[in-house]
Amino acid sequence: MIVNEAAKRITDFLDLKLNIVAVKLIEDPADVPESASIAGEEWGHLSLCQAFALTKRQGKTLYTDKSSEWCWAPVVGLGYAETGPETPCFREISRLLGIQDQEKADRFFEAFPRLPVGKYKGVLLAPAREAEFEPDVLLIYTDNNFQMRSLFSAIKYKTGEMLEVHLDPVDSCVHTLVTAMITRNYTVAIPDPGEQERALSDRNEMIMGVPAEKIPDLLEALDFLDSWHMGYRDMRPEMMFDFPRPPFYNTVFESWGMGQGKDWDGHK
Repeated sequence: MIVNEAAKRITDFLDLKLNIVAVKLIEDPADVPESASIAGEEWGHLSLCQAFALTKRQGKTLYTDKSSEWCWAPVVGLGYAETGPETPCFREISRLLGIQDQEKADRFFEAFPRLPVGKYKGVLLAPAREAEFEPDVLLIYTDNNFQMRSLFSAIKYKTGEMLEVHLDPVDSCVHTLVTAMITRNYTVAIPDPGEQERALSDRNEMIMGVPAEKIPDLLEALDFLDSWHMGYRDMRPEMMFDFPRPPFYNTVFESWGMGQGKDWDGHK
């Protein structure tokens, strides 16, 4: 499958330590493959971030749904229940969002990313390198800023724009998966406190959500970075002064009346 090869290439390019997670939102539980473990049967109750961890760290293929979910944020974001302003749960949650002004908290929660209520019954997860299904979203887990920088560079190459990132200290599962499903665009999140405490996320870990239709663009852009020797593996620490630079540096520096230097052997 295309996603398998894509995951292998991205993993190799970025030297990822964690599995890329293929995610498919399930409307009919009959579509869950027999190869998937049923989260509620095997682990009881767990949060969505713990399910992600079982896949990214242990390579598990699993299915989790409302009956096994043990955290409020996925219930809201995945549309497992009615959670609008008219519901009893709305104020109960909004008052604990860590926002000082309650009116602002209510507005924030009302705008919280939500998929249509009742549309999806659960979430199917698998390591993307071996997934037997076409995913809706890939979750890429980086363990350093330089890997994430490479992803940003790839996106900038294809779009000609900086990626707009909105970071929330909590609810990373929603701000990656759900937001990517709604916007069909790349998303970025810092693992939230639940991921840190209960899903064993590393202190340097960050998450990028990639909608399936963006995968070809991402691969093309990473190949471009590789051809220009600007990929993650090409960067080697050095503290060299008067260092060789791409030839265009001398061209623009000359136009600025500045010094000339040696050309390097990389891209132009």
